[in-house]
Amino acid sequence: MAAAAFAKGAFGASTAFGQAEGPQRGGTLKILLRQDPPAVISAGNASGPSKLVSGKIIEGLLTYDFSLNPQPHLATAWQVSPDKREFTFTLRQGVKWHDGRDFTSEDVAFSIRLAAEIHPTGRGNFRNLTEVRTPDPYTVTIVLSQASPALLTAFSGTETAIVPKHLYDGTDYFNNPVNAKPIGTGPFLFKEWVHGSFIRLEGNPNYWDQPKPYLDGIIVRIVPDMAAIAIALETGEGDIGYNTPIPLADLDRFKTFPQIGIETRGYEAAGDWTTLIFNLDNQYLKQLPVRQAIAHAIDREAVLRFGWNGYGTIATSPITKSLGRYAARDVPVYRFDPAAAERLLDEAGLPRAGNGVRFGLTLDPLPSTESFRNVAAYIRQSLGKVGIAVTVRAQEFGTYVKRVYTDRDFDFTYAWLINGTDPSRLQTYYSSKGFKPGVPFSNGAHYQNDEVDRLFDAGALEVDDAKRIEIYAEVQRILARELPGLDLVAQQVFTVYNKRVHDHTVNADGLQSTLANTFIRA
Repeated sequence: MAAAAFAKGAFGASTAFGQAEGPQRGGTLKILLRQDPPAVISAGNASGPSKLVSGKIIEGLLTYDFSLNPQPHLATAWQVSPDKREFTFTLRQGVKWHDGRDFTSEDVAFSIRLAAEIHPTGRGNFRNLTEVRTPDPYTVTIVLSQASPALLTAFSGTETAIVPKHLYDGTDYFNNPVNAKPIGTGPFLFKEWVHGSFIRLEGNPNYWDQPKPYLDGIIVRIVPDMAAIAIALETGEGDIGYNTPIPLADLDRFKTFPQIGIETRGYEAAGDWTTLIFNLDNQYLKQLPVRQAIAHAIDREAVLRFGWNGYGTIATSPITKSLGRYAARDVPVYRFDPAAAERLLDEAGLPRAGNGVRFGLTLDPLPSTESFRNVAAYIRQSLGKVGIAVTVRAQEFGTYVKRVYTDRDFDFTYAWLINGTDPSRLQTYYSSKGFKPGVPFSNGAHYQNDEVDRLFDAGALEVDDAKRIEIYAEVQRILARELPGLDLVAQQVFTVYNKRVHDHTVNADGLQSTLANTFIRA
């Protein structure tokens, strides 16, 4: 199918238009967010809503341009040893924490060790960490026991957040009260969080990159209903929303509004795709023939067409176009074949009962967009045709995260995951080491395969890119055969904004970045 797709800058002018007049100071940016974040800093959390808020308060050593090339941020320079085991950063001087303390290499060293311990991807990124040297207040060297060719892609503030050592050292991170009122080095100060309603940030008058920020502040409004977000953007009550904030059915209408822009950049660091995650501890789903039957019962073309209005591409593996050279071309694909699904279920000893039902499952779709609800309804219908009775369960975001990743009280879920900036990040979802109840967006399937673990270990260390490509191709082939999840769609993601808002998308993190450059032109 020739799926619809956005070209870069396809709808509306670049966010940099009007630059001849220069940035304008003042104003409060109103961001519309569908879910209340589980946390307001991302040091131990990988959820998108948390990253959006955290990125304004807590910073990283580097940022990344739209081609994922590293750029200076809290680090002004860096060197990588030839064996890719030592990464030395020269830190920016004159940076202050929001409480007035100096930012130093001790903060960086503490934060790297913390990420290696608690962050969903940090545990993989820094799995071979042996020490962090701080020879002076503005130099830090990360030392690994083995090479890590992809580590330089892992230092954005949303992936490796730099937190103040003096407020976290010696504490239980997850129970530290600072998490609810975070202190960072970023362009915005945390002021208030009314759960389920709004988060209020205020411009940092002592930000290191003067005269930024240009905004007086940011209000993140929690608006779970996409139709309400669309109305707020249309009427000017809201300024901007990300991760496809409006119903796709409204997109054509929004393209006609002269005051509205649609931006497709700013998601390069994500590599979004949607997938069914099977709980492999479930009595039915732990059986491979059952998972294969589900794969045959679902028409991914229909999922793309009806769930995502054609905006995206069919996903046959977890590797999306953002990491295109690593996408395997020879992965097994389960064609849409309900008869094959019926046969597999019969052979598995799961015949239809008198009411036509073989067994029942509960599906928990991510409470994100209307597309997830539509796809969940389609899956319920499709699996019902082969005798699997599906109950779709709706819930708010925090309940969903706890149910799937802490309580593990689910059968299967329709989830939105990200590639990140390197295929090694996928070990978070598929390595047995990524299984850690209580950590959101980790190995929710409880998938365990020694060969996949070995391949992820090898890929993280391999410096020859051709060999890395083959390693991750083999990972994809195994995942396609064993089906810990069923990849469905690599969806096109976009930001909708009022054109009075400028420079909101300046790097690969898009709206999750600092927004220090953002301004509102009256």
